[in-house]
Amino acid sequence: MTEDLKRQLFAFEHDASRLELLIRILYWILIGIVMWVYGIIAFICLFIQWFHILIFGRRNEPLSNFAKGYLEYMVYVMGYVYIMTDKRPSIMPISVRIYEEVLQTNN
Repeated sequence: MTEDLKRQLFAFEHDASRLELLIRILYWILIGIVMWVYGIIAFICLFIQWFHILIFGRRNEPLSNFAKGYLEYMVYVMGYVYIMTDKRPSIMPISVRIYEEVLQTNN
């Protein structure tokens, strides 16, 4: 992945648009509806996954990928929902990858 496509999701942004603040209310409602429906389906997948692991002793990849997609979508929209950025996310879930980077601290 090139550096152009990478961006820190929760970086501080000084400037903010008042108009975007008003548009955000409608976006919150739409994202909330999508998250609610997606969350219910993800919960059902996790419930089925629990039984799958109990019976077969392994995870089902499609069920796991659906739950992963829900979590990635949640992280993807959080910056906008929590007023950290004016960059509007897609209302419908898109494919994103979330990575963990452990930073070294000098203690």
